[in-house]
Amino acid sequence: MALRGEHFAQIVNVLRDQISQQASKASLQIMIEICQWSRNRIKTVEAGAVSVLIEILLEKTIEKRDSEMVLVVLDQLCRCAEGRAELLRHGAGIAVVSKSILRVSHLATDRGVRILSSMLRFSGTSCVVQEMLQVGVVSKLCLVLQVDCSLKTKEKAKEMLKLHSRVWKNSSCIPLLVLSSYPSS
Repeated sequence: MALRGEHFAQIVNVLRDQISQQASKASLQIMIEICQWSRNRIKTVEAGAVSVLIEILLEKTIEKRDSEMVLVVLDQLCRCAEGRAELLRHGAGIAVVSKSILRVSHLATDRGVRILSSMLRFSGTSCVVQEMLQVGVVSKLCLVLQVDCSLKTKEKAKEMLKLHSRVWKNSSCIPLLVLSSYPSS
């Protein structure tokens, strides 16, 4: 808990530089441990971790376990306002989190839904809501309700869909087949 800012910067630099697969995994494991405390989350965000994590998720050759670890760290960082702001500031932030839902694993789906839930609950401006509609988040949330996911994940998806139902329900971006699973308000 007594880590200084330069420690966080070095951990992020190891991820950014991609020295080796082992070093990157070790950095992610360290981040998972240290980001359990809110003070460390803010320092991690200030060190530039959010954009580096998003860039890692954008890589085509990322392994399943690495994706899961990145999403766990992003979920922790999105528990603070600074982390959510950085995710929104990155042009691919919401899209890359949405992309991981139902594609990687149950853990990745759970963490992706949790990240989006944090975004909508605490940073759900009309621009964010519209961006989520445009990048396919709404369709993904409807699909989460139909597939084999944890009950908690389905409840979060349903809660998000209900929260913004007035904006999303009549959108032409939602396929009619998916719209049949849309929860009623």
